[in-house]
Amino acid sequence: MILKNFYLLLPFLSSILSVMSQTPAPHVSSGKIVRIENFSSKFISSRNIDIWLPEGYSSQKKYAVLYMHDGQMLFDSTTTWNKQDWQADEVATKLMNAHKTKDFIIVGIWNGGATRHPDYFPQKPYESLNPNQKVFVTNELKKIGRTEENFQPVSDNYLRFLVKELKPYIDQHYSVKKDRANTFIAGSSMGGLISMYAICEYPEIFGGAACLSTHWIGIFSDTNNPIPEAFLKYMDSHLPQPQTHKIYFDFGTATLDAFYPKHQAKVDELTRKKGFTSNNWETLQFEGEDHSEKAWAKRLHLPFEFLLKK
Repeated sequence: MILKNFYLLLPFLSSILSVMSQTPAPHVSSGKIVRIENFSSKFISSRNIDIWLPEGYSSQKKYAVLYMHDGQMLFDSTTTWNKQDWQADEVATKLMNAHKTKDFIIVGIWNGGATRHPDYFPQKPYESLNPNQKVFVTNELKKIGRTEENFQPVSDNYLRFLVKELKPYIDQHYSVKKDRANTFIAGSSMGGLISMYAICEYPEIFGGAACLSTHWIGIFSDTNNPIPEAFLKYMDSHLPQPQTHKIYFDFGTATLDAFYPKHQAKVDELTRKKGFTSNNWETLQFEGEDHSEKAWAKRLHLPFEFLLKK
């Protein structure tokens, strides 16, 4: 029943998220937000970018950069559709004050509302599906209002936007370290998928990825679903080198996260086979935790510290 109710909300969320472009910049407990309204792109639809700068940010020093998806959900629960947020500013501030991480800024990239699913769905694994499998995916997404026509991911263009447009802007306008060892990407659910895809497609750009409650099923049913296997095959040939990259995965066991344990186990087996160890890879299970910003906020310190520890 909980999962059914969760699905019923999904068609509703895109319309809410598209309206959120009218919201004011989030209030943060420390540091400050610099908003870029409707950052334009030749690759994807324009969208807001919320850049969080820590307390005492100074051009006299250099900062690591963490790019995070679903930027409208990161900082201020009073502006989000479900009155929850990741508390990313509070978590980052505590870790930096305790000297557990490098100093870093957070670049919150708003999702595109109705374009979120095609923006975040890894494109090359989808394109490896046969025609019947693609029809299956389209039909499943039509059931819950995620698409009205044939589904087609555009995540390759979304990543081009990140790498060719947004990162150069951040590198030019902020006092940041530009190298791979100080450039990270993170997200949850579909944002977890696109974070995995980003570090695989652009291993020269991103040195680490945090994938929380990664939506391995891609759609909202696990019956006769070809997507998880397509993701595994893609990762088998595209995972970056463990010597130079870090990957963090986690998942809960309630609501939508209940689908993930068996798929994460296969991902873990593959990741281990590729040579990742506890030095550069972590997968954590959170019993009873659901698929929500509240749940991710409670454990956000773990991926932050894992990727950005001094």
